[in-house]
Amino acid sequence: MKRVVLTYGTFDLFHAGHLSLLKRLKDLGDYLVVGVSTDKFNESKGKKTIISFQDRIKIISELKCVDLAIPEESWDQKIEDVKRFNASIFGMGHDWEGHFDFLRNHCEVIYLPRTEGISSTLLKNTLRAFDNSHVDDLKKALDLISSIVERFD
Repeated sequence: MKRVVLTYGTFDLFHAGHLSLLKRLKDLGDYLVVGVSTDKFNESKGKKTIISFQDRIKIISELKCVDLAIPEESWDQKIEDVKRFNASIFGMGHDWEGHFDFLRNHCEVIYLPRTEGISSTLLKNTLRAFDNSHVDDLKKALDLISSIVERFD
């Protein structure tokens, strides 16, 4: 009998931390099912993604460690997915610890440590330095520095 592992995520700005988590989850069983949050579901959570759902689910589907990628369309689908896929394990990153303990009535719930020093939030915060308002601020600062340098020439 296959040991099915189920997880979910947005997987925006896919990075090494995502890959590490998915590989560790796959190592817990024989078959890894990954729910990828749809754009509509993310909007309902107040999240805006950079990468579209179609591209994110394609990326996840192509990973060697992932056996099946499915859309995650609501919080409520988790119990049904556990039953539908006969999941033995539900796994998430430890930042979700306690949030999915209600699934313990249906399967084992595991929270794995996240990869230190990398996250989509960190990447998005870094990219904010390149948004238009920051670019304008940088241009103004450069103009000011240039005018000061010209005075000393």
